[in-house]
Amino acid sequence: MTKKVTDKIAIIGLGYVGLPLALALAREGVEVVGFDTNSRHVEALHRQTDTNGEVSTDSLKSSTAKFTSDAQDLAGCTAFIIAVPTPITDAKKPDLSPMLGACKVIAPHLAKGALVVVESTVYPGVTEEICGPALADQSGLRMYDDIKLGYSPERINPGDAEHSLENVVKIISAQDDETLDRVETIYAPLVKAGLHRASSIKTAEAAKVIENTQRDLNIALVNEFALIFSRLGLDTLEVLEAAGTKWNFLPFRPGLVGGHCIGVDPYYLTYKAEQTGYHPEVILAGRRINDHMGRHIAQVLVKEMLARKVDVTRARVLVLGFTFKENCADTRNTKVVDILDELSAYSINADVYDPWVSPDVMQSEYGITPVQTLETGAYDGIILAVAHSEFVEMGADKIRALGRPNATVYDLKGVLGRAGADLRP
Repeated sequence: MTKKVTDKIAIIGLGYVGLPLALALAREGVEVVGFDTNSRHVEALHRQTDTNGEVSTDSLKSSTAKFTSDAQDLAGCTAFIIAVPTPITDAKKPDLSPMLGACKVIAPHLAKGALVVVESTVYPGVTEEICGPALADQSGLRMYDDIKLGYSPERINPGDAEHSLENVVKIISAQDDETLDRVETIYAPLVKAGLHRASSIKTAEAAKVIENTQRDLNIALVNEFALIFSRLGLDTLEVLEAAGTKWNFLPFRPGLVGGHCIGVDPYYLTYKAEQTGYHPEVILAGRRINDHMGRHIAQVLVKEMLARKVDVTRARVLVLGFTFKENCADTRNTKVVDILDELSAYSINADVYDPWVSPDVMQSEYGITPVQTLETGAYDGIILAVAHSEFVEMGADKIRALGRPNATVYDLKGVLGRAGADLRP
């Protein structure tokens, strides 16, 4: 029999992870306070609108969860779940300022016996060596004795309704068995796929950070294949299709690696590894390859346009898609920016069109003003960068019609078919 949750739970961070979690807990009858420092996002939630486009208006309208940007509303909460971003700095080092900011927000509202669970992706040791001491210092309470610590890494995949909170096994961990039972009580009703009780918090932290590191390396390998096959004049997707007829060939495809996880998390692991005196080689090599792909794509396009006698300094290029993946509005760490930067180095100011992204978001976060309508017969080069369903439905003929007669169409995602594009990975 599932135990009833008696905690009043605060969710710190109402993004792609925290908001669905807050709504799921509220559906189970738990008293939930969702906190976010972005007051505009909170105001939109009060209007039953998720600015990230992940949660429906009906879900927000029917929820009993309270959303706030006022930290005083956290008073009386007995369990706190931290679901804030864990980005990296320009030097590719972990940026724990959002995490420490969350600790600062909740510390004044901690009482003896309070539970703090971290969901953000971190390197092994952050929960107990950084968050715990910060909470203790700022609250005057003792870590482990007065403040109970847990870690349960998120596995949310933006834009993926199939692999939701309910449908993916969730790892849980805590400082001791008694606290782990309490964590299990919170999450068990939410996750139909079940829970995995890790032996320690550091084990759970390590498990999460290697999930995305492994994927990053697999993509890096096929991206390196693409770099080699480009020099050999081979179509990488055709090579992968042929190799994929073997039962144990892994079906990874080349492409841009952005987003809040895969392109970031490996640097958390390598940072911790270097603290121990070990210099990771394979992981960082994979990161270098993946970080280079945006520039490579722009260079291939320019080379093809030059072969077609196009004056690239006067060329018009259209980039279809700006988000880090298809059919979602998430632009965090999008590598389409790298394509645009490299094109700019050739004096090409490309137009960007993405029906999933608000022009205000693109302008405020990246300084880019996207085009609002597509112009036919206008472009010398077209890059299909993100396989949004709108672009797939357009098909090769309509996309090609956006270009001039001599235009080059570069299909990064391989969705237009071999005959539908001039360039593929």
